[in-house]
Amino acid sequence: MTVLAGAEAVVGGLILFFVPGFFVARALFPEWKFRGPGALMRIVETVTLSFVLSLVLTVLAGYVLLSAAPGGFQSAWSDPVLEAILAGVAVVALGAAIARGAFSRAGPTVPRAASDAGEYDAWELSRELERLGREERHLEHALRATHGTEEARQIREHLEQVRAETDELRRRREAEYAE
Repeated sequence: MTVLAGAEAVVGGLILFFVPGFFVARALFPEWKFRGPGALMRIVETVTLSFVLSLVLTVLAGYVLLSAAPGGFQSAWSDPVLEAILAGVAVVALGAAIARGAFSRAGPTVPRAASDAGEYDAWELSRELERLGREERHLEHALRATHGTEEARQIREHLEQVRAETDELRRRREAEYAE
């Protein structure tokens, strides 16, 4: 194997298995940066996504070539149609990634969802509902253990407050979804 054949194999492998997916991933997620505390995780995610997207794009391009060619598709080093198509996809995706600011130093601005001050986001809401559910189960257990006493009345009042708070949180979230 000559040096030129080895270089062709490396470039062909990159075009088939990495480059188109990498540029498509960067075009889709321009806000992903490889700096900061989560850099290693972001690199692993991007490389994995690049590999999977490149495989998908290779299969799709091969299927299109197979369907479009009257005599079928035959890949050979002397006729690298598949690689040319994937390189074209990579160039278009690179242009889209650059236009979206994926390679700029500062990065694109990520729009934030408008929320009222003091409101819960989805994660905080689920955590709060989970906490209220645990408190409700704890109070129900305490109520069974202290049945018929003055303490049971206080526990029952607190349980009703917890249930009312849970219902209010759910009602507000459902109203937000209905809008």
